[in-house]
Amino acid sequence: MMKRRTAKQGQPPPTNNAQRKVQRQTMETRQSFRWLKRGLFALLIIFIVLPFSVRVLPELIQHLVYTHRLRVPFFADLSRPAEFSLNHTINMYLTSEEGISLGVWHTVPASQWEEAQGKDLAWYQNSLRAGGPVFIYLHGNTGTRSSPHRVGVAKILSELGYHVLVPDYRGFGDSTGEPTEDGLTTDALYLYNWAKAHSRNSLVITWGHSLGTGVSTNAAVKLVKQGVVLDGVILEGAFNTARQNIPVHPFLWFYWKYPGIGYLFQEPWAENKVVFPTEENLKKIRSPILFLHSEDDHLAPLSFVQQLYEVAASAQDAERVKMVTFDGSLGYLHNGLYRDPHLPDIIKKFVQSLEG
Repeated sequence: MMKRRTAKQGQPPPTNNAQRKVQRQTMETRQSFRWLKRGLFALLIIFIVLPFSVRVLPELIQHLVYTHRLRVPFFADLSRPAEFSLNHTINMYLTSEEGISLGVWHTVPASQWEEAQGKDLAWYQNSLRAGGPVFIYLHGNTGTRSSPHRVGVAKILSELGYHVLVPDYRGFGDSTGEPTEDGLTTDALYLYNWAKAHSRNSLVITWGHSLGTGVSTNAAVKLVKQGVVLDGVILEGAFNTARQNIPVHPFLWFYWKYPGIGYLFQEPWAENKVVFPTEENLKKIRSPILFLHSEDDHLAPLSFVQQLYEVAASAQDAERVKMVTFDGSLGYLHNGLYRDPHLPDIIKKFVQSLEG
């Protein structure tokens, strides 16, 4: 009969510490190997598969980078301007050149508010023939025609009895295409010619804000070369690229969306240099010009705009070039001038000077 051996008190169990250590090291080795395989796979994707895909499938990177444009406000339906309290406005799409569709809002004078309810595109276009001034509002480099300060300007002009066309340039909002300096200038010229053709040669005035000041002066110079003088030009929050350092590409929002991707590929705008030579343009423009600027504009310092004003005033009769500044204590910064209670009178006097 075998005697059962009894372990003495304090004796270690059959699986000793050495065996446990070996098992732990084995598990750590397997886990490290798994992470190594994942790292090698990631490197394969980054340095071989992805560059190859971009080279042979340019549509892939175009889809990833170009088509997912940020729209603010989010989920805005730009085809329904009434949702932005513009109840006497219609949305339309105009073709500025082959393959380019521009989303445009047309707001009629506030006096036609009731008559405009439920009317179609034909009615809005026919309303331009009444002979009243038409404004083309050329906005800045981000957002869409639904941004609050842009809606605010449209309301002011409408209350003054003017028609307002507010386009989104190519690549902005629901407009198709890719934004370039030449492209935006082409869009502005198309809107000008469209407005002239539909309004029986009424006054057509461009109001450029921020980036739109460059677009507006580019378009004005193009027209001068054609023997045409714009009826009037308003420049709000103007940039002067000849003297002012612009730290980022104005279409950065459109081209470059994904963090870190710039380390792998050349910037898409490398061949798309943006100039907007506003100072040089002002030496050639012969249109009446009104500068509007807030003293506390944090993006376009007042000193640079004063230089632009001096260039414009010296290029033609100083009486045709005006500059109105707004006290910095009002806090308008770069986008807030539409809130000033004196702005409607300023605009009205400018238009009256054009009609006289």
